[in-house]
Amino acid sequence: MRLHLSVAIALTLALVRPVSAVTIADLSNQDAVQGLKEALVLSADKAVSQLGTADGFLGNAKVKIPLPDSLRKAERMMRMVGMGAQADELVTNMNRAAEMAVSEAKPLLVDAVKRMSVQDAKGVLTGGDDAATQYFRRTTSDALTQKFLPIVKQMTARVNLAQLYNQYAGQAANFGVIDAKDANIDDYVTRKALDGLFLVIAEQERAIRKDPVGAASNIVKKVFGAIGK
Repeated sequence: MRLHLSVAIALTLALVRPVSAVTIADLSNQDAVQGLKEALVLSADKAVSQLGTADGFLGNAKVKIPLPDSLRKAERMMRMVGMGAQADELVTNMNRAAEMAVSEAKPLLVDAVKRMSVQDAKGVLTGGDDAATQYFRRTTSDALTQKFLPIVKQMTARVNLAQLYNQYAGQAANFGVIDAKDANIDDYVTRKALDGLFLVIAEQERAIRKDPVGAASNIVKKVFGAIGK
């Protein structure tokens, strides 16, 4: 009887191995892809919700869009001649344009997740802390730029100082004191909006990798909990 009982206990323990003991090698392709895709959609949704709202950029020092460093002298001159309010308005509207643009990003990010292959998923899972973010950057940057740019243009067109920005920046670019890619306000804001979006997605990704137990889905917990084991 004692022998039978010990065998039964051993079999029970073997059958109920906890999820935390699962390693990356134990995961099926289906588990890996499903868990990663759910985590990516969650990260993208949180990032878009955080940034695509009033003060999403303007109120966040990590992503707030300033004038390019090489235009700060022009900004100081504007303030010296009593145009501080106009300079502030320009910065505010640059950030408002980014907020409006990012609010339209989710469908493109979700589409990139849907197109992810098994190889992509495995690579992201075993990659660095921002491997998923780099996947997003690689697969969505061009489409997001095309989506963001018309929205940014529509917003900056409402601000008369957009022309002033382009005038200052264009002159500065001619003298080589500003990068040519910063010489147009629409291009500059679009690029900085993308940078801010990917930065926040990376923050969300690191949070899930660090604390998979806090994730909403069991499959996400299982997959990210297996990383590093």
